[in-house]
Amino acid sequence: MRKKKILSILNPFDELVSRKTLRVNPTIPPKRSVPERSVISVFEYNAEGVTIENPERIEDCFKYLHTDRISWINIDGLIKSEVDAICEHFGVHPLIAEDIFSSGQRPKMDELNQLLFSLLNMLFYDVEKNVVEAEQISVILGPNFVLSFQEDAKRDLFDPLREKIKVKGSKLRISGADYLFYSLIDLIVDRYFLIMESLGDKIEGLEDDITHHPDTRTLAKINYMRKEMIFLKRNISPVREMINGILRSENNLIEHRTEKYFKDVYDHIVQANELAENYRDMMINLQDLYLSNVNLKMNEVMKVMAVVTCLLAPATVIGGIFGMNFSKIPWADNPVGFYLAVAIMLLVPIIMVYIFRKRGWF
Repeated sequence: MRKKKILSILNPFDELVSRKTLRVNPTIPPKRSVPERSVISVFEYNAEGVTIENPERIEDCFKYLHTDRISWINIDGLIKSEVDAICEHFGVHPLIAEDIFSSGQRPKMDELNQLLFSLLNMLFYDVEKNVVEAEQISVILGPNFVLSFQEDAKRDLFDPLREKIKVKGSKLRISGADYLFYSLIDLIVDRYFLIMESLGDKIEGLEDDITHHPDTRTLAKINYMRKEMIFLKRNISPVREMINGILRSENNLIEHRTEKYFKDVYDHIVQANELAENYRDMMINLQDLYLSNVNLKMNEVMKVMAVVTCLLAPATVIGGIFGMNFSKIPWADNPVGFYLAVAIMLLVPIIMVYIFRKRGWF
């Protein structure tokens, strides 16, 4: 088992990783583990106050559809019956409910039944596994409510947002549901920069490895990081189109004063997209650098072998001449003939070394 694991690390074209990164088919039914129960949190607030509840049943959230205050219902852990029930009660189109429970979806936005729906991936960097993981987040904006759905009940990035809601006089408390909708998306987009910062540190370390001691393991790391860049790019790039779709939407749920905040998110995602593109180019350059260093080392080895071969050639020729099967060979009967032949064998390579050094060949 351990041998198989080591081979998978060294193999730069691991089949499972490649299929997971490049061949995602959203039409295939999702193979996610269904949680025993979902974690539901509700924040109902306005400028005067906030009410926080954690309902045990999804039916307890139905009362927040008709209320004078802003309601944020967040569901951690997707159970199909609960997703269908709350979507049906809040007037969410069945196609959106299907997208919420789907897996491997491309980030996108839709506008159905006068509701705005955004789907994007929240990214996490697993330090132990050294891999970027994605969790699908679905956010629905209604007249006075926001519904958010998360796959994993154990990982959540929205705690800073919950703390802001508790602060009296905060921008969230005095704004509408569209500002909460923006804040959720903005928090996810800002997370992309933290992930890319972690990957940037890995790329710098990889560059040092290539410069000082490149080997086959380094090549495997390069190919693995390139796949991580592809995964990152595939999750970040469509978000730009999603934000642009929200800005182009003429839905009355987005107030004019909130549009500037979505433009700010658009600027951030453009910057993140460019940074991901730069990282991908860096990985291509690192691969070229690795191949150049390997070729340079190979050339050095070949040069040494060529020099050694050239230096041994005179001795081989002379030894071959004096080793021929003739009855009469020069210096064969001379007492110092052997020493003269050896001296010539040594003198010629010394002269060759002098000539090579003078020409700068080594």
